This record gives sequence, structure tokens and C-alpha cells, in this order.
Amino acid sequence: MRLAVINLVGLSSSLLGEHMPGLTRFAKQNGLQSYTPAFPAVTCTAQSSMTTGTSPALHGAVANGWYDRESAEVRFWKQSNHLVRGEKIWDKLRREIPGFTCAKLFWWYNMHSSADFAITPRPLYPADGRKVFDIHTQPMDLRDRIKAELGPFPFQAFWGPAAGIASSEWIAAAAKWVEEKHSPTLSLVYLPHLDYPLQKDGPAAPHIPAELAKIDKLASELIDYYHARDIRVLVLSEYGISPVTRAIHLNRLFRQQGWIQIKQELGLETLDCGASRVFAVADHQVAHIYINDPSLCGQARALLQATPGIEEIRTARDLWGSGIGTQRAGDLIAIAAPDSWFTYYFWENDQVAPDYARTIDIHRKPGYDPCELFVDPALAFPKLRIAKFLLRKKLGLRGLLDVIPLDASLVKGSHGRDQVPMAERPVLLGSSFPVSRAEDIHHAILAAFCEKSVS
Repeated sequence: MRLAVINLVGLSSSLLGEHMPGLTRFAKQNGLQSYTPAFPAVTCTAQSSMTTGTSPALHGAVANGWYDRESAEVRFWKQSNHLVRGEKIWDKLRREIPGFTCAKLFWWYNMHSSADFAITPRPLYPADGRKVFDIHTQPMDLRDRIKAELGPFPFQAFWGPAAGIASSEWIAAAAKWVEEKHSPTLSLVYLPHLDYPLQKDGPAAPHIPAELAKIDKLASELIDYYHARDIRVLVLSEYGISPVTRAIHLNRLFRQQGWIQIKQELGLETLDCGASRVFAVADHQVAHIYINDPSLCGQARALLQATPGIEEIRTARDLWGSGIGTQRAGDLIAIAAPDSWFTYYFWENDQVAPDYARTIDIHRKPGYDPCELFVDPALAFPKLRIAKFLLRKKLGLRGLLDVIPLDASLVKGSHGRDQVPMAERPVLLGSSFPVSRAEDIHHAILAAFCEKSVS
């Protein structure tokens, strides 16, 4: 038996129906379960829980990024699989199934894992400061072979204002290419399309039905392709998207208390995390609060509890004990109310915002920024601005593509909370194995290969 697991990000039961006829039919024929999302309900945590069958207490992925206390740096969207502690599902299955191979296609933490075949987005960063879009693969020669047949990965469609169905289409084509060339026993396929419009405009936006239809068609075609090759298919999601109307700027709040250390760099402000007494690493609807001055712990908690839009304060030790999860997590963890989300913003005057704030820069920002999905509506002739940047880049000149807005009110959808309505929970389609949390997905995949889970 062979298995394909399609991770259709943002899918929830509320989205199934007339606009997604293919997946709705698949669910009716093969079963649908909703489950409590991982905490936090974000990509890196959810996927790590699925691949290891454990919580952040053991695998350590406490968010999409966290503050490294030793280097005094916030590190977001790192890609090494070594960051995820614990035995991975493909290693368990390899022990039990002769000749087992695994293809891990655009699932995160996909570099330097023990999966047999891997493809992940990875730009090149030459010493002259350029950023060249590319992918990283395992084995390494797979990169040139697949690009020769499919063309370059459409990086602009994977994240940013131009994000859209093209990236999911390329990944689906790559999944078919890997199947035809290598026939893996287990294929893990990530289709991100719904994440973009649902976060950007919210699940109630009038154009969402059209976006649902696009990904339904693509996913259904991929399911049919696998079924034609006698491959069983599971479809799952990591989280659903909740509508939001309020952004909370925790670092600005801490700055008003005198707890944030601001550094002036060439006339602009940056955040000095190591010298700050209290600061937040924001990740959607969850924020890790790092307290370098322990005497402020009580005051910080009281301030958070009194802030509108914050529903709950948790501690990593209460959640995850004393292991790797707690070592990486904030001293306090803030959870937003259902209609709210957290920004990373620390400046009070947009004129002195750091240069990366108006660019797509997922690694430099000390937190997640969904405003990267927008072009600033205040810009005159933004397409001309982008064209000039691309021309300069083609000529070998450096510059900033500074078209991202600093208006957090534009964002209409978010995720991260684990306590959400049933209709906004993530789903598993195609398995009768009972799942109630993200870790159970791991065992549902194992159960698809054998009646009794691999231990």
C-alpha cells in the first residue's frame, strides 16, 4: 500500500459545500473529522506535531519562530529539520516497511531531513546582497531535473501580494513528477492556496467562493491522479481561519512602559531584543512574551491581562514542563480574543519604521507580518514602482521593493488559537482513525499502513 497526504492549508468544515464539490464528495465517501488544532495553531507547530506525534514539549517548535536566548536574535521561518526534536514518521515507517521511501514536498522544516525526496522554497543569497528565487531539494540533483521539466518555482505566487494558485499548481505538478520518477511509499504534499485569500480578506469576503473552487479543482485532480495509480489519499489541514477586526501592537505597549530598547540605525528604528527588558514575538493570534528582567514578570502579566483583545495568558512551563518547548518559548504566552491578532510593530511613527517593514522579509522581522500579502493602497502607481525595482535588479543594481503597507487593519483573517468553534477547526478527510488533536494525525497516517500503529 502507498499513501499520499495532501495538506490543504486553511481548510475547515465550514468551507466545504457547493463551492468545493470535489472535496465535499471525497469527504462524504471517505469520512470527515474535525480536531482541536495544535497550540499554537500555526504551520511549524502543527506540522511538527504531525510528523513526530508529540507536542512542542518534546519537538520544540513552539511557533513559526522564536527568540534564541543565546544569540539574542529572533529567528523566524528557519528550515533545518534538526530544529524538530524526535523521531519522524518516515523513519518509523522505514523500520517497518521494506523498501519504504518518503517524499516531503513543501512541508516545512524540509532541509537536511532523512526523507528520501524533499523540495522546499529556498532563495539564493549571493554575497553582493542579491536574493535569487530558487528551491532546495534532496537529493540535490533533483533541483535541476525538476526545474528543467516544470520550469522555475513561481516564488512570487508562494508569498507576498502576488500569492495565489500558481504556487499550489506547481507543487501539485511536482508531486506528480516525483511520483512518476520515484514512486514514494508516502508523499506529503503541501498546497497553501487558501491561506492567502482567507488571511488577507477573511473567510466572508465575496471572492472566497471563487478561491475555494480553484483549490478544489486542483486538489480533486491530484486525488484522482493518485487514485488512478492505486495510491490511498488523506486530506488534512493545520488550522482554520477566523475573521478578525482588531490588531494588537504589544511591543508598542511595552515601549510605553519603557521596557523596549530601540536602536537608531541610519535614521530608522530597530528593536534590540537582547537589551529589551520585555518584548513580544508575535505570531498570528499568539505572542511569546520574553522577559529579560524577571522583576517585571508580574507587571507584564498585569498589563497583558488589562489589554483589550487579549483573552488569556499562559506559561510554557504549565503547558510543556521543563523541556525544549519551554526553553524556546516566551516567559508568558498571550492568546488573542477570537476577533484579534498580534503585530510585531514596535515603532510609534511610521516615518522611522525599519527599512524591512515595508518589504517582504520573513526572516528579518521579529514576528509574523500578514501585511506582506498587500500592496500599500496609499502608493501612487505601485505597478510602476515594482517595474522600476525589477529593472534595477535586472541591471544588477540593489534597492528595496518597499510596497508593503504598515496598516494592520487591512488584515481580515488569522489563526493561532486552539480554542475555536467547530466550524473553524482543521479537518482530516479519508481516515476512520479517531483524531482529536494534531498529534493524532501522526497515528492516523501510521494506521493507514497497518492495523496497529507503529510504536
